[in-house]
Amino acid sequence: MSTDHCDLGTGPAPNARKAGDRVPDVTFRLRRGADWEETSSAKIFRGRNVIVFALPGAFTPTCSTVHLPRYEELAPEFEKRGIDEIVCVAVNDPFVMQQWGQEEAASKVHLLPDGNAAFTRG
Repeated sequence: MSTDHCDLGTGPAPNARKAGDRVPDVTFRLRRGADWEETSSAKIFRGRNVIVFALPGAFTPTCSTVHLPRYEELAPEFEKRGIDEIVCVAVNDPFVMQQWGQEEAASKVHLLPDGNAAFTRG
């Protein structure tokens, strides 16, 4: 068994979503510099092809060195295949997600803070 906290196993999660499933109706609070911004899951997902991946938390070693950078690297290929956006969800607050995105130079992956786990639970 792996000690990697981001190891999600080899099969789909028991409650994994599939194409066409509805996503939870959630409002996300984001930090953009010193400003607050809100966006909704409807704005992110409705009528769009979006890749969503979730991580246990910002700044975790494997997630920071492997997972997030790999999605950043593959973003141009996903775009060629009709993906409108790549979203990374973590149960962290907006301040942590903003700082993590800056430190990781994440420009192609949209980092969504789910501090109260409303999206994650949904």
